[in-house]
Amino acid sequence: MDLPIVKRLKDDLQGLKYELTVKVPRDLHEAASHGDLSENAEYEAAKSRQEFLRARVGQIEGRIRELSMYTLSSIPEGVVAYGSRVTVTDIDEGDTIEFRIVFPEEVDAANGQISLSSPIGRALLNKTVGDEVEVQTPSGRKNYEIVGLTTLHDAREQSSAAKT
Repeated sequence: MDLPIVKRLKDDLQGLKYELTVKVPRDLHEAASHGDLSENAEYEAAKSRQEFLRARVGQIEGRIRELSMYTLSSIPEGVVAYGSRVTVTDIDEGDTIEFRIVFPEEVDAANGQISLSSPIGRALLNKTVGDEVEVQTPSGRKNYEIVGLTTLHDAREQSSAAKT
């Protein structure tokens, strides 16, 4: 089973490969038909786009290989890991915040989706309810207590139970 991010990256990759193998060659052919290539801005733009696409395809293929090593069974159970929803209380301020731990490609800080590799993500990783963590933020040190945790495994079980 592919993780959702792997599926999204594969979809993105398919679009980039189509552009690289169909659209850019068409653009290059059309630009070349205009004559002298040494002063042909359209041709240079298409060549530049082709280089960018090749590099991006390579990056995405590498990331898909890395992420394909993650399986549901490789994600720890009972502790904060990829896919976890973590509720923390700021010990000093009393505010409660919920985060979802995601891969860097899925980050959406405005919606509480933070990266495993962010300072808060690293501090929370492998922790459980009741644990306290200290995080260095741009506004200074923050101390949080984990007050709620739903792991990816818990969410899948709840989803399965809801379907029956």
